Amino acid sequence: MQLFVEALQKMSLGEEAERLFHGRGGMYSGCEHLCLDWFPPVLLLTSFKAISDDDVAYLSDAINRRFISADGESLNIVFQHRCAGQTQTELLQGQVPESHYVIENGAKFQVHLLRGQNHGLFLDMRAGRAWVKQHSHQAKVLNLFAYTCGFSVMALQGGADGVVNIDMSKGALAIGKQNHLLNDLPHGARFLGHDIFKSWGKLTRFGPYDLIIADPPSNQRGSFVATKDYARLLKRLPTLLSEQGDLLLCLNAPELGIDFLKQQVEEFSPDLVFIEQLANPEVFTDKDPNKALKVLRYRHANSSEALTF
Repeated sequence: MQLFVEALQKMSLGEEAERLFHGRGGMYSGCEHLCLDWFPPVLLLTSFKAISDDDVAYLSDAINRRFISADGESLNIVFQHRCAGQTQTELLQGQVPESHYVIENGAKFQVHLLRGQNHGLFLDMRAGRAWVKQHSHQAKVLNLFAYTCGFSVMALQGGADGVVNIDMSKGALAIGKQNHLLNDLPHGARFLGHDIFKSWGKLTRFGPYDLIIADPPSNQRGSFVATKDYARLLKRLPTLLSEQGDLLLCLNAPELGIDFLKQQVEEFSPDLVFIEQLANPEVFTDKDPNKALKVLRYRHANSSEALTF
C-alpha cells in the first residue's frame, strides 16, 4: 500500500467531486483494490478485496496526515468494503451531511455515500457528461438507463430542447428529478420508470432523437446483461435516431473489451458507423484500456459527417 501513500502527496482537494486515486487501473502495483474519491466535504475510501482493520486504520491515518487542516479539524472519511458480492459501508470519522450535494462542471448533484453500493454519481463518466453538455444545443435527447439523470442535467444545461429519461428504478429517477430542481431545471425533462425493452412504442412517439445515450449496467439480472441484451438494444436504437443524430454507447465491463461492442454494432446495427471513442478522465487511466469504461460515438452511415470517416 506504499504506492497509495506516496500518491497521496500529489493529491489536492478541490471544490468538485472527483476520483483522487484509481488503483483498479493497475497503474499502482499492490494497490489494485483501492480507490479514493472526493465527494466534498467527504473522502470515500473503497477496497475491492478483504483487508484487515489494521490496514484500514493505516490507510485512514495516511489520509489524515496528508489532508488534515491547519486548524486540526477532523476529516470526514467513509470506508466502503466491496468483496464477494457483498458491500459494507461505515463512517470512519467525522460526519456526512444529511443532505449531501456535490458539484461537477457547474451542475449540482445529490449523493448518498452511506446507503448502497452506488452513490448517485459515477465519477468515471465525468468526461462523457461534459461531452453531452457541449453537444446538446437545441437537441432532443434520449437518456436510456438514466439512473439519477446526470446526462439529462448536463444536456439541459447545454441547451437541449428536451430530454426523455427512462430507467426501471423509480427510486433513482426520483433522485434524478431532484437533481433537475437543484439546478433550476423544472422543465424540459420527462421521467419514465419503465422497462426499456417494453417501452419502444412510447419512446418512438417522443422521437426521433438527435442524441441517444445508452449507459446500461453490464450485468444486472432483470435489467440488462451486456452479453445478450446489447444485441436487443442495437436492433432497435437506429430507428429512434434522427438522420444527423449521435449515439453514445457505453460499456463498463472489464471482461468485455472495445471489440465486443464494435462487433455488436457491426452485426446488429450495420447502418451505424463509428466516429470516435471518448477519452476517460486522466485519473482513470488503465494499464489495459479494454478493461476501462468504453464510451463510443456512432452516427448513421448516410450522415455527412459519418461519410468522412
